[in-house]
Amino acid sequence: MIERQKIRRVLRRIGLGALALLLAVLIVVPVYTLALIPLTPSVEGVLKGRDERPSVLLAADGSVLTTFRRTNREWITLEKLPPHVVDALIVTEDHRFWEHHGVDWLRSFSAIGHTLVGDRQGGSTITQQLARNYFPEQIGRALTINRKLKEMITAIKLERVYSKREILESYFNTVSFHYNAIGIEMAARTYFDKPAGELNVLEGATLIGMLKGTAAYNPVLNPDRARERRNVVLAQMLKHGKLERTVFAKLRERPLKLEFVRQDLDLGPAPHFAEAVRRWLVDWGGERGYNIYADGLTVYSTLDPKLQQRANQAVARQLEALQAVADVEWGTPGKKLLSTRLDAYRQARRKTEPFSFFWSSHPDLVEAFVRESPEFARLVDPAGARPLDDRTALAQLRADPVFMAALRARKTRLEAGFVAIDPATGKVRAWVGSRDFALDRFDHVLQARRQPGSTFKPFVYGAALEAGFDSQREFADKPVAIRLANGTVWRPGDMGGPTGKSLSFEDGLVYSRNTVTAQVMEELGPRKVVQFAQKAGVRESPLDAVPSLALGTSPVTLLEMASAYSTIAAQGEYHPPVLVTRVSDANGALIADLEPRRSARPVERNAERTAGRDAGGNDPLAAGPTVGPERVIEPELAVHLIDMLRGAVDRGTGRGIREVYGIRADVAGKTGTTQNNTDGWFMLMHPQLVTGAWVGFNDPRVTLRSDYWGQGANNALHVVGDFMGQALTSGALDSGAEFPSRFGARFEAALRRFGERIRSWFGLANQ
Repeated sequence: MIERQKIRRVLRRIGLGALALLLAVLIVVPVYTLALIPLTPSVEGVLKGRDERPSVLLAADGSVLTTFRRTNREWITLEKLPPHVVDALIVTEDHRFWEHHGVDWLRSFSAIGHTLVGDRQGGSTITQQLARNYFPEQIGRALTINRKLKEMITAIKLERVYSKREILESYFNTVSFHYNAIGIEMAARTYFDKPAGELNVLEGATLIGMLKGTAAYNPVLNPDRARERRNVVLAQMLKHGKLERTVFAKLRERPLKLEFVRQDLDLGPAPHFAEAVRRWLVDWGGERGYNIYADGLTVYSTLDPKLQQRANQAVARQLEALQAVADVEWGTPGKKLLSTRLDAYRQARRKTEPFSFFWSSHPDLVEAFVRESPEFARLVDPAGARPLDDRTALAQLRADPVFMAALRARKTRLEAGFVAIDPATGKVRAWVGSRDFALDRFDHVLQARRQPGSTFKPFVYGAALEAGFDSQREFADKPVAIRLANGTVWRPGDMGGPTGKSLSFEDGLVYSRNTVTAQVMEELGPRKVVQFAQKAGVRESPLDAVPSLALGTSPVTLLEMASAYSTIAAQGEYHPPVLVTRVSDANGALIADLEPRRSARPVERNAERTAGRDAGGNDPLAAGPTVGPERVIEPELAVHLIDMLRGAVDRGTGRGIREVYGIRADVAGKTGTTQNNTDGWFMLMHPQLVTGAWVGFNDPRVTLRSDYWGQGANNALHVVGDFMGQALTSGALDSGAEFPSRFGARFEAALRRFGERIRSWFGLANQ
């Protein structure tokens, strides 16, 4: 009897405790839920994607370069979807979709019960999934009660604002199907190469089946699992009366029939150029209240499609030949492969040298590469797994031949940058940021800062001329020792050593002698060189005012160098690089006129044939000039520099332009090679176009090792020469165009000074 009373008391206490807990839950959960409401996202803009009009980027000839889309998506209305696709979604993901108000409470409580007994199940409705997909940052995907409550609240808010059909339409257009395919339309094109409106029952069931897990049920990677999941969807359609049993029996036996075509965002023939414009447009448009992904802007660019095509071809062709050498120098090939690579190099460059298998002979550097790889980081600091110690992780990766081959391929892949600018306007005509945008999105024109080597020397000699140096002055080509401010001694040298001969000021630049250039810099002072380079166009990268700057030791971008050389080619007039000339709104109204003004000084010999026209035959003044040039260098001095750089092409380090590519046009340029052959450069000026190229590896520890192929004259020069040869042969550039002569420039300068003196006599100097 006493025992029964004790049992009753215990049961009563348990009951009271359970009741108290239930009351607490009934009070706390609603209060907590109410507190979460202000923290959930606003749902007002869920359907705005339906009205989005992406902006279009046009080339200089009016052709379309690319379209700026927020995601790889094309909105499709619910009416255009086959009914069986809509049915498949509802019966598989949320068969009470038409009855609930955002949350299926019966399904939710059922899912909680199954989860508590170890059988985890999802209880999200289509509306909840839309909330999670559309607001990934605000809601998240963590397995927490907090996240689930925010998801439910947002779903209820969606149901109060939008109709069921609008929710379905938004869901179909925002769900991801892998491979950068957002929405059912892009999924249909990706997996079946057809619009969503033409999906049959099997194809629709396959795509709906992927929603349970786009990786696990990917029909490309896991066809068997995708087929099983497709049949589950078909079974659900049968269960809910959306499919006849006889039809189901036939369909479930059929194999997957894919027509897989990736629908990646198309950035056109100049993807790095398009990306540079996009970044500028986002900032520019944002400041003015425009959304480039939704407001349908038309952006008129300066890019010449024909020149761009030739630039792409030149980079691809020349880098393929150079890569053959890199594969030998940085690999451990067998005899057959070695012979093949050497033959390719002999044919491409007609020069042989002994090669060293650097990859296998420098284990410390290779070990550093392994330790810096993302694969190593994942082993020593994994997410949710037991980490390996450094030594074990290193040994595991070194023993993996697939990983090591991939690492070597990444590290020893040669890269390049190329850009072409109209010196009379600053308009960018061609832009190649890397060999392959899909493999390397890093822009070696705008983003990469590398030492320019001897391509920086014209700024040294230009500053010297500006300071009054005699261009006929002689310098001894002898060992040089310059004491620096910190007490150390800088001893620049040249390949092959000093000749002991006397060289003129001009020949120091023509033959790119470091010893002569260092003497000029020592006498001139680094500060004047910095000022000259900056006003010419090197205006973003910091320049160290030290003696070694004479040899190009301060990293700069290729775009800056091309801009500075364009200033010289334009006889001292600086034009900032121009990528965009006009922007109009969705109705065609002009909202920005950015057309630059051409230089007033003609540079073409055949002025009557080329005046007022750019390389593409378009009139750049049509939209009205708004930006004028900036006089930064005296014309006579600029022409003197051009003449010196003519010599570098005619008889100096850039003579490959004449000898290899047979270019006879009036051009001037300069090669550049940095220490240990890390970077190869070449800059070339034509009266109508200034071109520049850089060749090297992304990791500066990997170098263009051979003293032959590692020089800018034997790598970057070939990219520019290939391009310029095509441009001149095709007539895209006038082969008869000429820079002014030095005598003509002196005569013009004398006339200008005489005119200024006359105006000053009559008090007209400022008019």
